[in-house]
Amino acid sequence: MAEGDDEVAEFARLFRGFLERMQQPPSGIARENLRERLMVFLEVEPEGLPVVAADFPSFDLPNVQLAIESWFDSFELIGLIGMDRGHLSLAELLDHAAGQRFGIGAVDYQRISIDVDEEMDCVSFGIYLGRQGDDRYVALLRAANPQYGRMSVMLEILATTREAGERFLGALPELIRERNVFRGKVVSFEGHEFGHGVGPFRLHPRPGIAREDVVLPEGVLERVEREVIGIAEHREALLRAGQHLRRGILLYGPPGTGKTHTVRYLLSRLPEFTVVLLAGTSIMYISQACSLARKLQPALVVLEDCDLIAESRDHMMGMGNPLLFQVLNEMDGLAEEADVAFLLTTNRADILEPALAQRPGRVDLAVEVPLPDADSRARLLALYGPQLELSPEVVDEIVTETEGTTASFAKELVRRAVLLAAENGTEAGDAEIKAAAAELLSARDVLTRRLLGGTADSATDDAGEATPWGVGPARPGIHPGSVGWEQ
Repeated sequence: MAEGDDEVAEFARLFRGFLERMQQPPSGIARENLRERLMVFLEVEPEGLPVVAADFPSFDLPNVQLAIESWFDSFELIGLIGMDRGHLSLAELLDHAAGQRFGIGAVDYQRISIDVDEEMDCVSFGIYLGRQGDDRYVALLRAANPQYGRMSVMLEILATTREAGERFLGALPELIRERNVFRGKVVSFEGHEFGHGVGPFRLHPRPGIAREDVVLPEGVLERVEREVIGIAEHREALLRAGQHLRRGILLYGPPGTGKTHTVRYLLSRLPEFTVVLLAGTSIMYISQACSLARKLQPALVVLEDCDLIAESRDHMMGMGNPLLFQVLNEMDGLAEEADVAFLLTTNRADILEPALAQRPGRVDLAVEVPLPDADSRARLLALYGPQLELSPEVVDEIVTETEGTTASFAKELVRRAVLLAAENGTEAGDAEIKAAAAELLSARDVLTRRLLGGTADSATDDAGEATPWGVGPARPGIHPGSVGWEQ
């Protein structure tokens, strides 16, 4: 061995000795040994006792902890002191504890949000010494730690018999379901910054939107309510008649017409429903969303802009769309009696993958949310600008001029009128709303109109006819023969 290698080996030996010395308690201070504590608790030597293990989604840590603590008649919670404890299994920890490597220490906790304004201190590394009837258990609970490659909550259970350990594990799923802190909450999934896999929940306040604040053409909202809310209200009658509860509803139409607003209203009407929101790249977590919905039903799974993952396979160079198939399979995989509603929204129904509609049982109802008609545009002005002092004549004028615009356009129109009034030190009224409309409908604001949901690039509509200020009537939706929903 070269002289340099000898020096490296000697340094490694000294450094290891230093680390081992650092783990020893100060002179004169005795540190209770893990093995000794377990022998006193179990009344037998822990080595050789069976260990059973299970893992759970990272976001389920609060629920796993509550389930464990509810299973035990009584328990004590202890921590460990020692290097590398996080990388060793429970059996390995016991082996090393015999050599005084690990001693009893403080429990590790991490604070986790369980509601918009509520947090819970959860065990991130701790050992439960618990009793249930005549059985005694040692349960090691570890939180997920993606930074070091642990993507799931890990639970290892040592019991005097394997049957006792299996009985404990078998009881946990139902206990987790019963005590789930996310029941009735509105949640969305996020990825982990340290790698693949679902990360923590983001919790959202449940919207509070009144029915009169949803402006849609006559009959549109009623159809959606009957499919989403009506089935929930008549659940027992449907089950008695042998009818399924699982349902899929698609809201389609151009951007800015109120699809998301309608979804938010439905959330307001279903306070007892657990809601899982998926949009954009988070749709990849559809499996976890459906698993959660299944456990916490009644539930609503919202997939916003589903066309992003349901485009034609032609865009995938003939390779198919695995994420689309996963969404369809998950929707079909729930039992028919599951009280779970899938609510999908899209701006581009014309490019939706035909399979989404042609496979029975995935989408039961497709409802167009169109550009607002004249009556709806007048109602939108009243909704967004109740403080505006507008004459009936000006309202009629604005409604006529804004044909082909969206609900988002109406909202911005009112805001701009109020801003103009504030700049002039006046109250917003006829003059301000007309000035705001002139700005938004001017040739220089074509892009603004498009970003607010306008669909025309020029001052003609799809038929070549002139339209006011380049905002043409949109022709969104599902056209005969394009997707297969309309026969």
